[in-house]
Amino acid sequence: MIKRLALLPLVAVLAACNAIPQAEAPRRTAVRQSTAVLTPRPEARQCLASLGATRANFTPLPDQYYGAGCSTLGTVRLASLRSDDATLALSNLGPVTCPLAETFAGWARFGVDRAAQQVLGSPLVRIETMGSYNCRNVAGSGRRSAHATASAIDVSGFVLADGRRITVSGNWNDQSPKVRQFFSAIHASACKRFGTVLGPAYNAAHHDHLHLELSGGAFCR
Repeated sequence: MIKRLALLPLVAVLAACNAIPQAEAPRRTAVRQSTAVLTPRPEARQCLASLGATRANFTPLPDQYYGAGCSTLGTVRLASLRSDDATLALSNLGPVTCPLAETFAGWARFGVDRAAQQVLGSPLVRIETMGSYNCRNVAGSGRRSAHATASAIDVSGFVLADGRRITVSGNWNDQSPKVRQFFSAIHASACKRFGTVLGPAYNAAHHDHLHLELSGGAFCR
């Protein structure tokens, strides 16, 4: 009898710690929501500020991990860019990394629009693309493409203020010397800004677009 009484305090302690079954259902505790604000890293903030200085219309996007080497980290969604004095529309463009967006904005303004005016006699109004982020490998290899991290843009064509639409697939080897000169000029400008530039001269897979990415050691084809 004395031994059983001595065990009572221990039983009470175990019950309080849920070490033994209880008759009542466990009570749910309230989940507190954090009030902390996540801020971009300093280099990311600087890039966003620099992109804003180009007067691009964009929205920063949350980081996403998709697995298998695919992600969109530090990306933005570009709605439009600016030339010297006008808005440049964009089509089919998904998330792109901020540094790529900033470089693309400079190329569009100083490389493409000015070439369009000087060579073709009409300003640029829209850049057509085949997209940016795509979780896939480099064609014919087991290596992830720069598209798998939103680090590349495929440009397919351009629309001018006078209504002309000039595409890589249809006009790269155009009969007009002016159109060929335009493509030569924007290709050369891209090669000065991006680490890797691939076009129709590279292989058949790029017959209809210019692949632009920052990484690479000035690989220009």
